[in-house]
Amino acid sequence: MTPKKQYYENTAKTIISNLEKRQMKGWYCEDSAAAVKKVLELLPEQASVTWGGTMTMEECGLMDALKKGNYTLIDRFAGKTPQEKKEIYAKVVCADYFFMSTNAITLDGELVNVDGAGNRVACLSSGPDNVIILAGMNKVAASVEEGHDRVRNTAAPINALRLNKKTPCAVTGRCSNCQSPDCICSQIVITRRSHIPGRIQVILIGEELGY
Repeated sequence: MTPKKQYYENTAKTIISNLEKRQMKGWYCEDSAAAVKKVLELLPEQASVTWGGTMTMEECGLMDALKKGNYTLIDRFAGKTPQEKKEIYAKVVCADYFFMSTNAITLDGELVNVDGAGNRVACLSSGPDNVIILAGMNKVAASVEEGHDRVRNTAAPINALRLNKKTPCAVTGRCSNCQSPDCICSQIVITRRSHIPGRIQVILIGEELGY
């Protein structure tokens, strides 16, 4: 095992221990293939499954695995009209499993997320029966403050570019605390514990994934 891999594993153990104190479950997987395998072990067949915006889910191969499995997939982008989107979202919040990544996770086991429309953090907070978070070890931060800084000055600028948003951070690479019409930082949510024990499950992956 390389020093970097050992560092990831040791750090993950610390985080997982602290997640347990916060009524959340945690696992560490050495790579994407192991993470997908772990998810499929946790996911019962015929479960209804949905997800928030997450590049990690695409990059690790989970999306492809879910499409091949025996699950009911609820795709929030399938709606074409406002009414269809509303009906799909009603199914999203009642899903058995909601998948997402996190913008940052602290060594103390807190989740830091900043959202635009708020659907992702809404489902993290309440709604779906189970939330499974996949996070590369590049998402680890020493504190909530460092995690928030990571979101503002790393994740948000890259996501603004990915989504073709006309925000100052997309141009400068740094947050300017903007009120731009295209701003993707409307909601800031710090998850310090799961109100329902075990509802939130975090799979840490020993790779750099997502933003």
